[in-house]
Amino acid sequence: MDTLFLGTGKQDIETAGKLLREGGLVAIPTETVYGLAANAFDGDAVARIFAAKGRPMDNPLITHIAALSELDELVAYVPSAVYDLAEQFWPGPLTIILEKSDRIPDEVSAGLDTVAIRMPSHPTARAIIRAADVPLAAPSANTSGKPSPTTAAHVAADLSGKIDAIVDGGPCSVGVESTVLTLAARVPRILRPGRVTPEELEAVLGEVDIDDAVLGQLKAGQTAASPGMKYKHYSPNAEVFIVKGSLPAFAAYVNAMDPATTAALVFSGEESALSCTTLPFGEEQDDEAHANHLFAALRQCDDLGMKNVYVRCPSADGVGLAVMNRLLRAAEFRIIDLEEPS
Repeated sequence: MDTLFLGTGKQDIETAGKLLREGGLVAIPTETVYGLAANAFDGDAVARIFAAKGRPMDNPLITHIAALSELDELVAYVPSAVYDLAEQFWPGPLTIILEKSDRIPDEVSAGLDTVAIRMPSHPTARAIIRAADVPLAAPSANTSGKPSPTTAAHVAADLSGKIDAIVDGGPCSVGVESTVLTLAARVPRILRPGRVTPEELEAVLGEVDIDDAVLGQLKAGQTAASPGMKYKHYSPNAEVFIVKGSLPAFAAYVNAMDPATTAALVFSGEESALSCTTLPFGEEQDDEAHANHLFAALRQCDDLGMKNVYVRCPSADGVGLAVMNRLLRAAEFRIIDLEEPS
């Protein structure tokens, strides 16, 4: 099919809304990553998302809304904690999992009895939801398993010719997917970390658990209750390795590799220590910069034809927890430990 490329003007927003309302697939910008949207009430349209992405049908989707009043028809009931969270974090990069209503088709929930809901802060995303006049189911707008798209060009590289339209809203400001928090548990639990940190959630809710799968692997037979919990995800074609240790140890290890096929993701200012292609992804302590640049850097490795990518291991504190979560899945949990024993 021919993919229509749209901007953020009023007419283009209306065109995107009409396409979605009529069962089409439209890639839309959000503050986190670009999403591949369909009418969340239309199971056939949602099924087309899985086909376009090559996404397994057992991986649930996030439903996007533009106003808190839209929640009522999507969920069985709204716990009081939702209003506390919404006051603090919506619109924004927080997804909340709740018991679903009968309006949500199984294609959205992957057959679960819950639904994941988010209100994006990107003005274009909310304008498109309003123009469509339906909630939008939308995973990341990329080929399943590949690094998520943070520009319209990334979307086009993966999905042009497979979807109806791409709305170019510029680069995403956050750069990693939303934090996913389930309230369908005894204690609220983070299933996927993002820009909203555990500390920020604890300040609103008190006790908050972090699922073992955030920094580990799903157990055999365990169902993915949230997007992003699968073993391998966010991966370029190149093989990714996370490297723990000092810069001298990292440089000595990576400089022994073939520089023609090796890339290194390093902290800004470290490029001169490496003899291979280097891609800086922020100052060492700047976890928000790491999040913002990570997926674009991984995609660039493929653009450059690299076979192996070695990544300086970031801190897992704050937003760094989200960065480490994405890196572990991109690397299939391959970690090279060069740290000196204490």
